[in-house]
Amino acid sequence: MPDGSVNPWVIAVVVTLATFMEVLDTSIANVALPHISGNLSAGADESTWVLTSYLVSNASVLPLSGWLSGLIGRKRFYMSCVALFTVSSFLCGLAPSLGVLVMCRILQGAGGGGLQPSEQAILNDTFAIEKRGMAFAVYGIAVVVAPTIGPWLGGWITDNFSWRWIFYINVPVGIISLLLTNWLVSDPPHMKRAKLKEGFRIDYIGIGLISLGLGSMQIILDKGERDDWLSSGFIQVFFVLMLIGIVAGIIWELRHKDPVVDLRMLKDRNFAVATLAMFFLGFVLYSSTVLIPQFLQQMMGYTAELAGLALSPGGAVIMVMMPVVGFLVSRVNTKYLITFGCTVSALSLFVMAGWTLDIDYRHAVAARMMQSFGLAFLFIPINVSAFAFVPKEKTNMGTGIINLARNVGASVGIATVTTLLQRRTQHHQSQLMEHVNTLNLAFQTKLHAITAALTRGGGGAGSGAGSAATSHAYGMIYGSVQRQAAMMAFVDNFHLLGIVFFFVIPVLMLLKRPPRGASAPAH
Repeated sequence: MPDGSVNPWVIAVVVTLATFMEVLDTSIANVALPHISGNLSAGADESTWVLTSYLVSNASVLPLSGWLSGLIGRKRFYMSCVALFTVSSFLCGLAPSLGVLVMCRILQGAGGGGLQPSEQAILNDTFAIEKRGMAFAVYGIAVVVAPTIGPWLGGWITDNFSWRWIFYINVPVGIISLLLTNWLVSDPPHMKRAKLKEGFRIDYIGIGLISLGLGSMQIILDKGERDDWLSSGFIQVFFVLMLIGIVAGIIWELRHKDPVVDLRMLKDRNFAVATLAMFFLGFVLYSSTVLIPQFLQQMMGYTAELAGLALSPGGAVIMVMMPVVGFLVSRVNTKYLITFGCTVSALSLFVMAGWTLDIDYRHAVAARMMQSFGLAFLFIPINVSAFAFVPKEKTNMGTGIINLARNVGASVGIATVTTLLQRRTQHHQSQLMEHVNTLNLAFQTKLHAITAALTRGGGGAGSGAGSAATSHAYGMIYGSVQRQAAMMAFVDNFHLLGIVFFFVIPVLMLLKRPPRGASAPAH
C-alpha cells in the first residue's frame, strides 16, 4: 500500500488511463456499426442497440458511483469498474451474435460508468486546490480529446483489421491500469465506508427509480429520431417511464436520510452553476463532434478516416492548451476563463455557420482548432469551480452528478442536432422547390443549359435523346436543391450551438472565485 510518498502526478496519469479508454469507447464504436451489422447479420436499426445499451447502463451507474464508492470503498469500486470494463470488452470482441454483443455492452457500460467520477474524486483528494487545475488538465485531455480521435481510430481499425479489435485494444490497457492502481492508489483517511451493522440501509427504491428514469431517457434520446419521437408508441411508453422515474426519484431522494444521489448538493451555488455549465459543454462538444465529420463526409465527399483527421488538430490544440489553462486557473478568476472559452467557442461555431460547399480542408481544420482553443478554457475551470466549496466527504457524490450532467448534455445535444438536421433540411428543401418551376427565368436558363450540355455530350439526336437529357437535367437540378437544403440545415445547427454558448455566459457570472492556499488532504 502507498505510504503517501507517491508522486501525485503518477497517480493522475494512472487513473487517467482507464478513463481515456472508456471515453474513447463511447465514440469509437459508432464508425464500426455497419461492419458489426454486416458481420453479425443484423439490420442497421437493430445494430444501433450496440450504442444504446452501453449508454443506458452507463447513465444508470454514473449518478450512483459516489454512493457505491462509500459503500465498498473508492479504490475497490474503481478497480471493480476497470475489471468489469476490461473483461466485458474482451467478451464484446468474442460475441458470436448481436444479442450477446448487446448484453456484453450493458456490462461494459456499467463498468465504464464509474470510471470518470472515481478519477475526479481521486484527483480532488490527491491535489491541493491551487494545483487541481493542472491535475484536471490531465483528466481533461482524456475526456475532451478521446471523443475527437474516436471516429478516426474506429475507422482505421475497422478498415485495416476487424471491428472486434475496437474492443480487444481495451484489454491490455485495462490490465495495466488494474496493476498500477492496486500498487499506487489508496483511499484517503477522511473517507469512511458505510456499514450495514451501524444502521446504514441500502436505498433500493432510489436506485430503481433513478435507473428507470435515466435509462428510459437515454433510450428516448438515442432512438427518438429514428422512431419519429412521440408519434411512436415505443417512445411514448419510455417517455412515461422516464417521467415516473425522474420525478419520483427526485422526490424520494430529497426525503431520504441516506440518498444514493444527494441532490441537496445543488444548494451550493458554485456546484449548481458548474453542473449547468458542464451540461452545456457536453451539449456543444459532442454534438459538434458529430456534425463536423458528418458535414465533411455527406457534403464534401470525404472518407470517414479523412473526416476524422480533420478533428485531430483540434485535439492537439486541447492537449497543448490544457496545461496552460491549468496554470492560469489558480491565478485568474475561473468565471472569466469560462466566459472567454464560451465566447471563443461560440465565435468559432459562427465561423462554421459561414461555411459553403466551396470550403477546403484547411478552413475546416482551422475552424475546429479555433473551437478547440475555446473548449480548453472550459473543462478545467468548470471542475475547479464546482468543487471549490464542496466538503471532502461529498466529493464522490459530486463527481457522479457533474459527470452525469455532461453525459446527459451530450445525449441531448446529439439528439437535438440530428433531429434538426433532418427537419431543417426538409424545411429548406420545400422553400427552395417553390422557385423550381417553369415561371422562374433562372430555372429555365439552367435547365436549358444542362439539357444542351447533356445532349452534346451524349452525341445523340432526336426526340428520344432530347427527352432523356431533359429528364436527367431535372434530376441534376433536384439533386443540387437537396444538397443546398442540407447545407443550409448544417448552417442552422452551427448557429444554434453558437447561440447556446452565448446564453450560458450570464449564468456564469454567479460563480464565486475558488479559495486559495488550501492544503492537499492526506492520500
